[in-house]
Amino acid sequence: MSKLYEDIKKGLEEAIAFEQGDPDVVSKTVVHKMKVNPVPDFSPNEIREIRLKSAMTQSVFAACIGVTKKAVESWEGGRSHPDGAARRTLSLMSRNPHFAETNGILE
Repeated sequence: MSKLYEDIKKGLEEAIAFEQGDPDVVSKTVVHKMKVNPVPDFSPNEIREIRLKSAMTQSVFAACIGVTKKAVESWEGGRSHPDGAARRTLSLMSRNPHFAETNGILE
């Protein structure tokens, strides 16, 4: 059998043993607990402020977030609201107005 198959098989066997409470496997297992902060909401004015602090037009801002210019217009006009992924990106951009440049989104 291939090494990949053997590695997958070993991993599955370890997962089963862990789930069954095997002390040899449980004692070797490191568990990292993480808390994910909730996705914030943004008002139309806050969205506009984030965009302006980032020194972007609605078109460039939309392209950076991965939405249409119409979507940004609608958010800033209060007619619709960004989804979770867009709100998470807005959160990152609100903390760092240069987020798009420092993360390779803008050249």
